Amino acid sequence: MRSCVVIPARLASTRLPKKMLLAETGKPLVQHTYETACRAGRPSSVVVATDHEAIRAAIQSFGGEAVMTSPECASGTDRVAEVARSRPDVDVFVNLQGDEPELDPAAIDRVIAMLESDPSAAMATLATPIDQPARVADRSNVKVVFDGAGRALYFSRSPIPFVRDPLATPQQRFQHVGLYAYRRDFLLRLAETPPSPLEQAEQLEQLRVLEAGETIRVGQIADAAPGIDTPDDYAAFVQRANVRRAA
Repeated sequence: MRSCVVIPARLASTRLPKKMLLAETGKPLVQHTYETACRAGRPSSVVVATDHEAIRAAIQSFGGEAVMTSPECASGTDRVAEVARSRPDVDVFVNLQGDEPELDPAAIDRVIAMLESDPSAAMATLATPIDQPARVADRSNVKVVFDGAGRALYFSRSPIPFVRDPLATPQQRFQHVGLYAYRRDFLLRLAETPPSPLEQAEQLEQLRVLEAGETIRVGQIADAAPGIDTPDDYAAFVQRANVRRAA
């Protein structure tokens, strides 16, 4: 089964302007993410899908592959689908966000393997346990519940499951990790499907998949790598990168 990691990378970003090109470590942020993807064992290829020539030039400067996608793409999924339309020889596409440079490459292999082992699943993603009340309550942390076979039941910004009896055995909650693997045919259908009611309510695209009756496999990992959304996030990343380089 051939697979490709696609890294959607827009130039515009609200909380951290032009973050894909920030290079205080000596490399653009998107290059760190690209190199992470290249360390995974299962993908056949890695490509950056971007809306701006400056990002394509940055990727090509170190020998990476980048393609220009339409500025009309509304989401990262749309950019991945645009790449998929031109690559009919690839079976599985992995959507890796460009601001996830510290993701464990094994996580990429994991979502691909889940689709290889479960023909009924259209899509695969990951989750990690959360215990801190503040993170459970934080609406920016998406929560997921899944059945005993690892099939997603629901994603929400609210704390799920809701524990009605405070004296009941505490329920383990899981935070969704935004790494996705899609079968090509399903991805192309998804990109043509209008947003669903639950998706619009929660602002979570994966709910469109569940409302369509498709199966999303959810794999558990111990920890989620920190994403880069704010100047403080990037400063902390630079510090960690400098420590690793000095070690």
